[in-house]
Amino acid sequence: MKKSRICLFFSDTGGGHRSASEAIEAALRESMNSLCSPLAKPELLVENIVEKSHPVNRYFVEFYNYLLRHNQAGMKYYYWFIENTKPNNSELGYRLAKPYLTSLLEEINADVIVSVHPMSNHYLARAIQDTGRAGTTKLITVVTDPNGDFWSGWACPDADLTIVPNDLGKETLIRYGIEPNKIKVLGMPVHPDFSKPVSFTPEEFRTRMGLSPDLPTLCLNSGWAGGGNILSVYEALNYVDRRMQVIFLCGQNQELYAKASELAATSKHPTAVLPFHDRMSDLMTACDLMVTKAGGLTTFEAVARKLPLAIDMITQPMPQELGTANLLCQEGLAHAIKAPEDIIPIALTMRTRKELGNLTLPSRYQLDKTSAVHDIAQTILMETGINAFPGQTTQSGQVGQTNQVNASMNNPGQVLF
Repeated sequence: MKKSRICLFFSDTGGGHRSASEAIEAALRESMNSLCSPLAKPELLVENIVEKSHPVNRYFVEFYNYLLRHNQAGMKYYYWFIENTKPNNSELGYRLAKPYLTSLLEEINADVIVSVHPMSNHYLARAIQDTGRAGTTKLITVVTDPNGDFWSGWACPDADLTIVPNDLGKETLIRYGIEPNKIKVLGMPVHPDFSKPVSFTPEEFRTRMGLSPDLPTLCLNSGWAGGGNILSVYEALNYVDRRMQVIFLCGQNQELYAKASELAATSKHPTAVLPFHDRMSDLMTACDLMVTKAGGLTTFEAVARKLPLAIDMITQPMPQELGTANLLCQEGLAHAIKAPEDIIPIALTMRTRKELGNLTLPSRYQLDKTSAVHDIAQTILMETGINAFPGQTTQSGQVGQTNQVNASMNNPGQVLF
């Protein structure tokens, strides 16, 4: 008897899509451990396929990441180009990627394919048709932009199901022509680790970083690519007249790491400079404020940890990130930084996590659904014929698959600032 197989496909344009795939994989494994016997567990495959499909597509991925690191002001032109030419849904583009995709689909023989990237949805849907797998292989898309201003590539009418973070995404998909019965609003795919107890106390974590266990701690997060304006924000912190300390994350950018290390040597605030950290759920708990770009996964991981945010908007974010920044600022979860010196009053008035206490997240836009990835995993397992017993509670505290949209639009919750 053939074992069920679930495949998660993404691309390394930035780090968010990989993070979403890893989050869904972890939730699937947790759900399968509780629901399935070892012999009945579906096989899981996780792969970054866009850059492997053809050298032209790999160039687009590399160019995207180059802009993230070195020219974020140019990202709006990249966005405009993609939205107007739609290479993800072009005949020529599909012909270039078709040999790879059809061979891959035949090889993996998947029951469910989960696409976590807007540039892969349409090609995967066509390849499923062309290999005669329609009705045998189901395609599920998981949108990772938590607002309504996202890439049109997320809207794939041939996908069997599209999962969106909130009603804003659902409304956008309907506007793009997706049938409402093919859309589920479940929340953001934040890794289960962000809803679990930490491995180290905040004091232990800061000590391990070579910092004081007790000082207010600000994290500067330049993202996976190590771009943005974080360096200039760090320099502005020298004008903050209070005792505090900094964790500086440089991502995949060695040049930024070298510059940050040099500046840290003369900074008035003790600073731990890191290229990246593999326990972000612990790191976020050990900080009192995080400065970051408005990536959907990073910001919603911080929301899950109830970590106040200051969002780098010195260079105007791309539309799908601008919408996220505005949403979080509107809900009282973030400040906007539109000039480096904007960090000064924010850092001066920054409260520690102990001072903030146990806060309640807003229910609007599913912001309080910090364990939504478990519901996403349950939905994917349903497509393979595996589901919780009727009335069984999933890890997110919802019963079976009854976690429907609860907009609660009149309950903004408690703000973090």
